[in-house]
Amino acid sequence: MNKAAIKHVFFDLDRTLWDFEKSALEAFERIFVGMNLKEKGVPSAMRLHEVYTVHNNRLWQQYRNGEIEKSKLMWYRFYLTLLDFGIDDRQLSDRIGSYYLDISPKLVNLFPNAIEILDYLFPKYTLHLITNGFAEVQETKLLVSGMKKFFKTVVTSEEAGVKKPDPQIFSYAFEKSGAQPAESVMIGDDYEVDILGAENAGMHQILFDPFNKAAGNGVIRVDDLIKIKEIL
Repeated sequence: MNKAAIKHVFFDLDRTLWDFEKSALEAFERIFVGMNLKEKGVPSAMRLHEVYTVHNNRLWQQYRNGEIEKSKLMWYRFYLTLLDFGIDDRQLSDRIGSYYLDISPKLVNLFPNAIEILDYLFPKYTLHLITNGFAEVQETKLLVSGMKKFFKTVVTSEEAGVKKPDPQIFSYAFEKSGAQPAESVMIGDDYEVDILGAENAGMHQILFDPFNKAAGNGVIRVDDLIKIKEIL
């Protein structure tokens, strides 16, 4: 990657800048206590989150593939989770789903050096965001974390009508931002969704891999966001 050719830097949000798991676990602690789930047979917030994660990952893949609507995903992932604890309660699932969407984006947990790297990049490049998350949730995260000011454009999958790694969401982002693929780099944590998606769109790529577990060979990767300084 020729650093001099780069003018635009596109970030993913969840699991790249925003520590999704940490914020989610905090939210589950509040759900566990607030919804009296221990009395209903759920042993702990941690266990609730573990079971939820299995169902949520599977349903999010279906959502990415257009096999399930957002409105169903929001409650159904909790319904399936509660079923695993012997709780068959659609109303409770709805309440938890709404509460989770309200509280989780307000529990700010960023990866180390997230603000520092944005501060470094902001004067040098035009920054953008491409995310598969729900629009209203991601907007809240950017506002409460103080990150919104860094990004010229924010593209969500809801707005674009397609999700990463579909090439159309990248095309939509280029049209909205005015960026060209060859002068753009995508920074994200998911090899298939962010890195291969960006590669297929003609962009440069940097894989954020803080736990050194991501797949993919030959890609530029960093385990700390501050190390992007060495590349850009």
